[in-house]
Amino acid sequence: MGEKEKVTSPNSENMDVLSSTQTVIGNALEKLGYPNEVYELMKEPLRMMTVRIPIKMDDGSTKIFTGYRAQHNDSVGPTKGGVRFHPNVTEKEVKALSIWMSLKAGIVDLPYGGGKGGIVCDPREMSFAELERLSRGYVRAISQIVGPTKDIPAPDVFTNSQIMAWMFDEYSRIREFDSPGFITGKPIVLGGSHGRESATAKGVTICIREAAKKKGIDINGARVVVQGFGNAGSFLAKFMHDAGAKVVGISDAYGALHDPEGLDIDYLLDRRDSFGTVTKLFKNTITNKELLELDCDIIVPAAIENQITKENAHNIKASIVVEAANGPTTLEATSILTERDILIVPDVLASAGGVTVSYFEWVQNNQGYYWTEEEVEQKLEKVMVNAFENIYNLSKSRRVNMRLAAYMIGVRKMAEASRFRGWI
Repeated sequence: MGEKEKVTSPNSENMDVLSSTQTVIGNALEKLGYPNEVYELMKEPLRMMTVRIPIKMDDGSTKIFTGYRAQHNDSVGPTKGGVRFHPNVTEKEVKALSIWMSLKAGIVDLPYGGGKGGIVCDPREMSFAELERLSRGYVRAISQIVGPTKDIPAPDVFTNSQIMAWMFDEYSRIREFDSPGFITGKPIVLGGSHGRESATAKGVTICIREAAKKKGIDINGARVVVQGFGNAGSFLAKFMHDAGAKVVGISDAYGALHDPEGLDIDYLLDRRDSFGTVTKLFKNTITNKELLELDCDIIVPAAIENQITKENAHNIKASIVVEAANGPTTLEATSILTERDILIVPDVLASAGGVTVSYFEWVQNNQGYYWTEEEVEQKLEKVMVNAFENIYNLSKSRRVNMRLAAYMIGVRKMAEASRFRGWI
């Protein structure tokens, strides 16, 4: 992938997230037999907007924040994707994440292309009032290119339903007549959907269950390691625990906990702080590196990227790796794990539950009729199981790993829509 032509064999563990995403897209398009101009269209977003947002801080000073919004490809429908508030947000990361959102939408067959946004800031050091002003300022800055039929934002890293509510309110002042479906992940009282908060973890749980069936592993009693104890990781640990699995390891930013007999997840959830950290309360912790190499059946990386690399891929003892985080396994590690017959459920499939329920929210907003939590869960179950089966079957029939199979399915709809439109 990269700024270069299609690359078929990634040779660097140090590729940035955009280059490695482009590599797999190039490989997927090549496998599908598309010409190079399709790759040229897909390797970068169609639109990338950089904005400067002046905000009055509580101390009376004015601070200028940089924000981004990438719209990868809108051949299928409006673009869709989260907005993250983080000090390390970069233009390249936002571009790569918008491509991933396109792939997710293709994998679960939604009428969307991928979008992504971000603001370079540290919300942990900002007051509630400053965050509100920043959220509203971002919407004013990007208002010309977003909307329910153009580009639909959602929550992401360090953003939540309250921030979505401020953004929704600001947009409804600018565009009074078409605002309900402008943004998803809203509070229920403002048109949010039941099941949205736990949707990503629910989708991962469905993928874990389906992968376990393929490997002949009974979830009841299966030993599971969850790396990360934030929103996705904590819900996941709870869902696995409730399904009868033994969660033998969890971690947060400060370390990891291990108990071969299974951790008391309810106790840990009760003790964790607002940032999802709990390990500081314990003395006998282990490192994140040790956590990933524990004896277990299923590993769920739900933290940050590049956690399973060529350095530790040979030491993974699990039979299944289900990626709840974005990009936790490098391309070289993917090859090693595949050679070792470890089943990898890739991030673009495993974490597609969030965008699926965001789509349900948008549909409910557009029709003005709202579903129960049971209806949302039934619909999510059907979508995720279909997507898993399609990718698993393609990986077997084409003899490729699940990541490449997912990209092949994810990219095909966009490529076809672009062709019918006469773009390529």
